[in-house]
Amino acid sequence: MTTKHSGKCACGAITYEFDAEPGFVAVCHCLDCKRASGGEAATFLGVPENGFAVLSGKPKPFKYVADSGKSLNRNFCPDCGSRLFTSKLEGFPETVFVMIGSMDNSTGIKPAVEMFTKRRLDWTPALPLPQYEAMPG
Repeated sequence: MTTKHSGKCACGAITYEFDAEPGFVAVCHCLDCKRASGGEAATFLGVPENGFAVLSGKPKPFKYVADSGKSLNRNFCPDCGSRLFTSKLEGFPETVFVMIGSMDNSTGIKPAVEMFTKRRLDWTPALPLPQYEAMPG
């Protein structure tokens, strides 16, 4: 039996759901994620694209080329500005990266890795997870 997960933007105009358990949950300290999240790191989870659906509203994609040289679309609410998910990832085909902070209930979902630790700010302690200076792989 699969579990339905759902989420939304801050104003509630955009809602989504997915029915798969996350396959990849990471805390990323790369400069791209810091800029996109507006914080010290971004926490996201990978889910299969074919099990992810936007239920209401129309997210605005922002096509971006990461430091890796691969493109992706960061999707956010054009009304409130909430970043919701990343799609069309050249480096992770057929996967959507959902921002954990946009989920309605993320209980039980925990990061499995911390990556781009070479960019972690010195006041941020390491989590008790496998640590990678760059992208694991």
